[in-house]
Amino acid sequence: MKRICIIGISGKLGQYMTEHALARGYEVTGVCRPESVGKLDRFAGRITVHPGRTDDRAVIEAATRGCDGVLVVLAPWGVQDYASGTARAVLDLAPRHARLVFSCGWHISRDGKDRYGWKIRAIVRFGTPILRALRLVDLDDQVRATDLIFASDRDWTVVRGSDLEEGPSEGLPIWARHVGDPVLASNLTRRTDFALFMVAALTDPALIREAPAITGRNGLSARAAKAATGPMPAAR
Repeated sequence: MKRICIIGISGKLGQYMTEHALARGYEVTGVCRPESVGKLDRFAGRITVHPGRTDDRAVIEAATRGCDGVLVVLAPWGVQDYASGTARAVLDLAPRHARLVFSCGWHISRDGKDRYGWKIRAIVRFGTPILRALRLVDLDDQVRATDLIFASDRDWTVVRGSDLEEGPSEGLPIWARHVGDPVLASNLTRRTDFALFMVAALTDPALIREAPAITGRNGLSARAAKAATGPMPAAR
């Protein structure tokens, strides 16, 4: 892994991923909206930025050219299929050998075996139509985006993030294949560690064509699992 592209590089998660990628010695390119380029001033001279929408196919093709890995923030903004358009562009245009790692929320399910808590169910049931009516966010578009990814023969990973908080790193989060696994009950991850998991997934063959749901390794549920079973679980 030498060169990577971060799609959605100017957001908080994108900037943390940039820090982790640079620390690993990767050459970093990125895509963000033109009005957000200034958020990346602290990385000036160390990264290459391609201004544009993340669903702009010409921008994605140029930004991912020659990349060994692509990290993608699937943002459900607006009602114009932004997330699914971004996923489709990356799947179609990124180099065939590239590892593709996407981020999304816990409400995504690959096989229908996830068991969601009331909070996620309420957000999806009541928030989706309200936010769509206001033309702000379309949570269903993340579902369409991940359905495209799950059907792809590319080397992909879809990382399903928990609630996020700021703070110093606690280390690589733990993951499970299904929401509802007791180890995930704490449902809280440091944002920098979510980014760390995304970057680490680029070189973890165990995560190819997996949709891990993650949580911080120091949460109560993770520590309870460690006390009960010994070493911290890496996967389930």
